[in-house]
Amino acid sequence: QVQLVESGGGLVQAGGSLRLSCAASGRTFSNYAMAWFRQAPGKEREFVATISWRDRRTYYADSVKGRFTISRDNAKNTVYLQMNSLKPEDTAVYYCAAGRDAGRSWSLYDYWGQGTQVTVSL
Repeated sequence: QVQLVESGGGLVQAGGSLRLSCAASGRTFSNYAMAWFRQAPGKEREFVATISWRDRRTYYADSVKGRFTISRDNAKNTVYLQMNSLKPEDTAVYYCAAGRDAGRSWSLYDYWGQGTQVTVSL
């Protein structure tokens, strides 16, 4: 089992920045691909970014490419999502996930956090 706890969400004005953190405990963190997904009210959960466990390759959704950066610190069992140039359409609950392979599909991820709210105002 892997337990994931997100933090760092909040209210920010458009154009601002936030950094989300996801602390993992349980099984060896470094063996898992880590990802961020988000879900806005009335919408399906969507992929945001992922980072592989072996070579730290990263992949991003087109909607966040160039604005968001995913990174991981295996010594601290933590994955981060640096979000810059935030837009109102980035408003959502952001979820951290751990899984076998780095990919865009939620089905690749076996463990999920409870989520942290990000709200971007005009």
